[in-house]
Amino acid sequence: MQDIRGSLRRQSLLVALVCVVCDAALFVLRGPLGEAGWRAWAVLLAGVAANAALAGAARYSGWVALAHAVLYASAPVLLCTCQGYVTGNNAGILIAGYRAGAWLRTRPAVLALGALLAGVAVGCIEGGGRTAADWRLIVINVSVSALLPWLVGRYTTARRAYIADLEREADERRQQQEEAVKRAVLEERTTIARDLHDVISHHVSAIGVHAGAARLGLPEGAEPARKSLGAVESASRSAMADLRRLLDLLHAETNVEQPGLDNLGELVETVRAAGLPTRLTLRGEPRELPGSLDIALYRIAQEALTNALRHGEGPVEVELNLGRTEVVLVVTNGLRENRTAENEHAHRGLAGIRRRVTLFGGQVSYGETGGLWQLRTTFPVEST
Repeated sequence: MQDIRGSLRRQSLLVALVCVVCDAALFVLRGPLGEAGWRAWAVLLAGVAANAALAGAARYSGWVALAHAVLYASAPVLLCTCQGYVTGNNAGILIAGYRAGAWLRTRPAVLALGALLAGVAVGCIEGGGRTAADWRLIVINVSVSALLPWLVGRYTTARRAYIADLEREADERRQQQEEAVKRAVLEERTTIARDLHDVISHHVSAIGVHAGAARLGLPEGAEPARKSLGAVESASRSAMADLRRLLDLLHAETNVEQPGLDNLGELVETVRAAGLPTRLTLRGEPRELPGSLDIALYRIAQEALTNALRHGEGPVEVELNLGRTEVVLVVTNGLRENRTAENEHAHRGLAGIRRRVTLFGGQVSYGETGGLWQLRTTFPVEST
C-alpha cells in the first residue's frame, strides 16, 4: 500500500511539473510579457501556482478546478489590450477538469464542472477575435477545455468501480469454491474415518483379544509362544492407539496431538512389555524441537522397534542424543540366528524412514555391524 501511494504521489508531481513547464513556456514564448508589464507577470505566476496545485491532495480537486476557471476567465480581462497567447493554464485546466471528474463525488464534481464551463466560456468571450464572435467556436472550446476532460474523469472512475466489482465478485466466487472444496474434503475424511473405525478397528481389537486369550490358555513351559502372543497383544494395542489418533485427525480435530519424543518412554515400555528387552538412553540437554521433527523422530523410533520385534531379538538399545547443532537417534538390536531375508514390509519401513530423514535434510544409515543391526539417523537443528 505504501508503494502504491508513493507511486501516485510521484505521478501527481510529474503531471503538475509538466503542466507548469508547458504553460509557462508557451506564455513566455507567445505571451505579452513586454507589453503588459506587471499584469503579464501576474498571469504567469498565477498560472504556475494553479498548475503546481495539481500535485495536491485529491480532496482539493474542486478548489483547484475553481482556481483554474477563475484564471482562465480573468487572464483575458487583465491582458485585454494585448494580442497573442493570453492564458497561462491551457494545459492545466484540462488536468483540473479531469481530476474534478475522477476524484470528486457527484455534487462537488458537478459544481466544479459548472465553474470550469463558466470560466472557459468567459475566457473565450473576453479574449475577443474570431472565437468570441462565433458561438459555435465558443461551444467547441468549452467542450474541449472543460466538458471533455471532466467526462473522461467520470468514465475512468466508473470503469475503476466496475473493475473493482468484478474483482470482488471473482474473489467471492473463489472463496466459495475453496469452501466447497474444503467441505468436500471434510466429508471424504469423515467417510474414510467411519470406514476405518467400522472395519479395521474391529479386526485389530479382535486380534488383541484372541492373542490375549491364547496366551492365558498356554501351558507352562511354552515361553516362546507366550512371548510371541504378548508381542501380538502389544502391537494390537499400539495399532489401536495410532488408529484412534488417525481417526481424530481425519475428523479434523485440531486439538489432537500426535505422539512425539515425550512419548518415547511409553513406546519403549510397550516393546519391553511385549517381551523384548529394551533400554532407552537420553544424552544432551533437553531442548524444544520443531513439532514436525519431534513427530518424525518418534515415528522413526517406532518403526525401528517394530522391525526389532518382528525380525530381531534383544537386547535393544535406543539412544537419543540432543546436541547443539544436530539430533542423533540410534536404535541397535540383536539378530536372530535363523532369520530369513528381509521381507517387503521391512523394505517399505526403511524406505519410509529414508523419506522422513530426507524431508528434514538429515542423514540415515542402517545395516549389520558386529552381529547387530543398527539404524542411525542424524538431523541438523539450529544451535541454541
